[in-house]
Amino acid sequence: MKGTLVNAGAILVGSAAGLLLKRGLPGRYQQSIMQGLALPIGIIGLQMALKTNNILIVILSLTVGAVLGEMLDIDGRLARFGNWLTRKLGGQYGNVGEGFVTASLVYCVGAMAVVGSIQDGLTGDAATLYAKSMLDGISAVVFASALGIGVALSSVAVILYQGSITLLAGMFGAVLSADIITELSAVGGILIIGISILMLEIKKIKVANLLPAIPAAAIITALWPL
Repeated sequence: MKGTLVNAGAILVGSAAGLLLKRGLPGRYQQSIMQGLALPIGIIGLQMALKTNNILIVILSLTVGAVLGEMLDIDGRLARFGNWLTRKLGGQYGNVGEGFVTASLVYCVGAMAVVGSIQDGLTGDAATLYAKSMLDGISAVVFASALGIGVALSSVAVILYQGSITLLAGMFGAVLSADIITELSAVGGILIIGISILMLEIKKIKVANLLPAIPAAAIITALWPL
């Protein structure tokens, strides 16, 4: 899990720098920064989504994920948790809940988070997660400058999410084929596009309710030949 711990540390350092920057940054600049960051995030998601080898698996995974997500009300639970964080820490730290949820989704659903954690668990090679750490640390500066301290708290979500994948990969690595990883990444790319749309305030999308689509993609891809 060394790669995940380095990743979380990079997010904390980047967030600290962003919070210092936020103090002297007018609101209109923060909004422009968020919109500017949303555009390349959308492109990254599109690139990941287009790598799918079977669009039917992606569609089915998202459908199953949406049903499960609505049943579990993941988006609502995250929103309530975010509001609780904001009340506890106070408005002087920005919208803590929004920062936590947005940053957690961006850092956790990408291909590098999944593939890097699997590599770390299977072989102990954390090179992918080290590269992700640099990217996340830089983006954390921008996120924190616009969304506040909630971005730093997303490091906890990264540890729990990536750490779990690393541990599971170590135990069940034999069943993780290249096709499964490809479709996991493609579904994750779709969710990243949804995050970009949210950041641009184009439409309200319950991205968190689609998170079960990621494990669903692994199961469906494994069963697809049958």
